[in-house]
Amino acid sequence: MQVKDNTFLITGAASGLGAATAERLVAAGGRVVLCDLSDAVDAHAERLGDAARAVRGDVTSGDDIQAAVAAAVALGDGRLAGVVHCAGVVSVAKLVDREGNPADLEAYNRTIQINLVGTFNVMRLAAAAMAKNTPSEDGERGVIINTASIAAMDGQVGQCAYSASKAGVVGMSLPAARELSRHGVRVMAIAPGVFETPMMSEIPDEAAQALAAAVPFPKRLGKPDEYARLAEQIITNPMLNGEVIRLDGGIRMQ
Repeated sequence: MQVKDNTFLITGAASGLGAATAERLVAAGGRVVLCDLSDAVDAHAERLGDAARAVRGDVTSGDDIQAAVAAAVALGDGRLAGVVHCAGVVSVAKLVDREGNPADLEAYNRTIQINLVGTFNVMRLAAAAMAKNTPSEDGERGVIINTASIAAMDGQVGQCAYSASKAGVVGMSLPAARELSRHGVRVMAIAPGVFETPMMSEIPDEAAQALAAAVPFPKRLGKPDEYARLAEQIITNPMLNGEVIRLDGGIRMQ
């Protein structure tokens, strides 16, 4: 599949990985619908020009994502070529804290709802739209790229909720790819390591520097455009299907 003249839905598109992906796809001649809860999504779509539209949306809401998919189909003159799902949250909470109190169940549920159920919600609605596309010469109708995390494999202390949610994204990749193969829709997942995103800005500088130092090479945090470059490669390479790609500079969390 080519990026040029095709239309893609990007969630979590107001900043970080999603914003960088939108920029790269527009630069390659694509059109994008940016979906995010943040007010900043409107300004980012405006910066990208006529090839971009903004839709406010919660990934856990069927109505919101259906509206975002409909906007992408309309922008693409009846065709949604793909979705890059970047929306998600980070959560840290120990099962039992220093005072002996158990973790908050509602906080755990919120992380699972946004990161895992939200991913399923976006996949199901985008896939239904893409299944209606006229197939290309090799039978392809669309591509779905989800965002997992190295925490799915290398979970840290306090990451029970986050690791479980991202492990669920990893676990859905192959069965979804197998199921959607009859529709000509590919499914992939990217598992980023430590990246320069708004989520990373929430931790102390000292901790961020320690994480960067732990990356074998390049010894730094990843850049959002490096995620976007991989997303573009997945879109254009039809043999990439049913797999999770670690994008982490070789880091393995202790």
